[in-house]
Amino acid sequence: MGQSRKIIEIDEERCNGCGQCILACAEGALKLVHGKAKLVGDILCDGLGACIGDCPTGALRIVEREAEAFDEEAVKRHLAPPKTSTAGSGPATLPCGCPSTLSMTFEQNPGHQAACPGIEEPSMLGHWPVKLQLLSPSSPFLKGSDMLLLADCCAVASPDLHRRFLNGKTVAIACPKLDDVNRHIARLGEILAQSTPRTLAVVHMEVPCCTGLVHAAVKAVQASKVDIPLRHVIISRRGEILAEEEIALANPPLVHV
Repeated sequence: MGQSRKIIEIDEERCNGCGQCILACAEGALKLVHGKAKLVGDILCDGLGACIGDCPTGALRIVEREAEAFDEEAVKRHLAPPKTSTAGSGPATLPCGCPSTLSMTFEQNPGHQAACPGIEEPSMLGHWPVKLQLLSPSSPFLKGSDMLLLADCCAVASPDLHRRFLNGKTVAIACPKLDDVNRHIARLGEILAQSTPRTLAVVHMEVPCCTGLVHAAVKAVQASKVDIPLRHVIISRRGEILAEEEIALANPPLVHV
């Protein structure tokens, strides 16, 4: 049985699924479920309310109710990164052996256009895979690259994505609203620490929930302690660039802007 204590409560009607509270919770007690923030488990919430100030809609509050006691050891287990194997020189793969995890690079061939009838411009994609969670932090094409963290909806909204953004870049795509943001932070942090890209740019949609990708990038840069220029680009639903600027981190020595 639990005891009466302070714990977070979420008003689903007010929650817009932006995910900012999830990034603000150091214990990983919150996650997005069907576009709404949810409490993962009572034992993971310390009841201090660090997440409240990051909620733009006022959907969070601290209440007192019967709940299991906060468990720091459970938090450590919950936050522990999944075990992956990077032994050897081969590409990292999922346990299922999914072909999508096979790392490869593509030669940028000007003649590719002629080989693909109906394509007006050649593909600028230089590697595979592109999903953030499928990228191996030790992939050679990531080392010293100019990296693009792309909200996956941008690929549909931007009609000239390849020419405008992908040329000469390595790319990782993710959804900050429907994916596990904490896993994205952990994986991106591993990539930054092991492959040390030269630059990192976040390209995301204008909708509020998409800004979660920017917060994820900032958290990953801070966790990896790399010195890397970081900027973000906002795209409208019709593909126009609405804003483009450098990101100043809370700890200035980590990035020059």
